[in-house]
Amino acid sequence: MTDFRTTYLGLSLKNPIVASSSPISKRIDNVRRLEEAGAAAVVLFSLFEEQITHEARELDYYLDRGAYSFAESLTYFPDLEQYNLGVEPYLEHIHALKQRVSIPIIASLNGPSDGDWVEYANKVEQAGADALELNLYFLATDPGITGAAIEEQYLRLVRDVCSRVTIPVAIKMSPFFSSIANMAKQFSDAGAKGLVLFNRFYQPDFDLETLDVVPNLKLSTSDELRLPLRWIAILYGRVKADLALTSGVHTAEDVLKAMMAGARVAMMTSELLARGIDRIPAILNDLRAWMEEHEYESIEQMQGSMSQQAVENPAAFERANYIRALGSFH
Repeated sequence: MTDFRTTYLGLSLKNPIVASSSPISKRIDNVRRLEEAGAAAVVLFSLFEEQITHEARELDYYLDRGAYSFAESLTYFPDLEQYNLGVEPYLEHIHALKQRVSIPIIASLNGPSDGDWVEYANKVEQAGADALELNLYFLATDPGITGAAIEEQYLRLVRDVCSRVTIPVAIKMSPFFSSIANMAKQFSDAGAKGLVLFNRFYQPDFDLETLDVVPNLKLSTSDELRLPLRWIAILYGRVKADLALTSGVHTAEDVLKAMMAGARVAMMTSELLARGIDRIPAILNDLRAWMEEHEYESIEQMQGSMSQQAVENPAAFERANYIRALGSFH
């Protein structure tokens, strides 16, 4: 019998498919449907720093450092109350879900600064969350702010949160660091038990009729799998933290590639939003069929089998692949 089991953040999961952060998890009945469909865990929609801290002084400080500096800014999105339940209801939602479902519930905090994250990391732990995902992104628009300063801000936050909670903490990383591998190692050394590659940022658009900056959200495609796939394959075996792949997971083939690169789990949202929660059983069936046809007995057997340290041509993950790809066009 095909063994789908995997582990992530010290949690034993029945398979590698995790529903990533999205509005789907706002409703308890949706999370129950995700569990029934076969999702192994759920990352809740984010609790935004903009909702945690209400002091205008701190908000103005960050806005002054760079207009529209938040990854999922109020300017880019509709009123956050349409997406989020608010602080106390968010904690109550976690507590209610733990009474209704048996799969792990991973809380999500989203913001660019230290803020009150440590306090609310404690609160989500007390509410019953099995783990916590920190969604980090600050867009430094001030030329006077160095990359090193931003990196230290992130690392200080991760150290503070990880030292104050007992539940495992995962970091949802940006692909825009100058040295992704070094930051991954530093996050792991700072206490992160998991790294989620990569944060998918929603860029605003211009309305040429109204001359407004407007929200613009497009769902992912499987083509977006390549960037996180490459970096998970490079990082596998080089960092202690578990690796999770997000962005571009739509099919069983996408899940298989994630596992072979070295991911512990494959996180999906766009496919569920576009085609419904009932896509999960179909993906699991396709996953089982492929593994049986290719004589794989377990997910664990394939994890990391196509990582940089396992393939005959590891240079394909680096610049040699860039040159070869360009040369393939005639």
